[in-house]
Amino acid sequence: MIDPAFALDKKVAIVVGAANGIGRATAQAFAAAGASVACADVEAPGARAVAAELEKTGASALPVHLDVTDGASCRGAVAAAVERFGGVDVLMYGAADSDRMATVLEMDEAAWERVIRINLTGAFLMAKAALPAMIARGGGSVILIASQLGRVASAGRPAYCATKGALIQLAKVLAVDHAAQGIRANTISPGAIETRRMLRRWKDMDEARRMMGPKHLLGRLGLPEEIARAAVFLASDASSFMTGSDLLVDGGYTAI
Repeated sequence: MIDPAFALDKKVAIVVGAANGIGRATAQAFAAAGASVACADVEAPGARAVAAELEKTGASALPVHLDVTDGASCRGAVAAAVERFGGVDVLMYGAADSDRMATVLEMDEAAWERVIRINLTGAFLMAKAALPAMIARGGGSVILIASQLGRVASAGRPAYCATKGALIQLAKVLAVDHAAQGIRANTISPGAIETRRMLRRWKDMDEARRMMGPKHLLGRLGLPEEIARAAVFLASDASSFMTGSDLLVDGGYTAI
């Protein structure tokens, strides 16, 4: 029998970046565990599609169009979740952009700022918007999707590596500042995962698997569902004594 502490019954979760990849898999996993899910994404049709998919399974879901670079949009997303579901218990932030393989000398300021705004400032804005609603419910769980590249460097990825490392520290500060209010904050640092973002660097997923798989001890890329399972753990009461931590789910990438 599965420990009921892993269940998300009666919890309300906002999943940022729900239209694709890790975010989509997490929205599905949260719903399967019993949560009501606000599926937030800048791609409104994608958010609607995921929410509709969840509702077909009997879950409660809400599509939310969200621009994480805009504070008003972030506040509106939280307000929509509160209006529909009565509160917020879990914030999972998975929105991300990536560098286009450039060194600091080669990267222009606009490209740097875009990655910073989406990867880091967006997480700050969503946490700032969601915390009051979570505190009003007696606490909750903030989950930020970082990366193994927040721990180790990768050539030509200055903005991505910097923001992912910063997310790990942001979660720690959230944990320190808001523990007394019942807030737990943690990061998940995935390795290379089979999402469409991989296709920005490689011509197809087979090439991505050939090139990136051997960099992991397990010899393969991760799947979005494997990260989603870690997110369910951090969202649930099964991780009730865990805060300020970075959970590596990287297939052994950082162990090599």
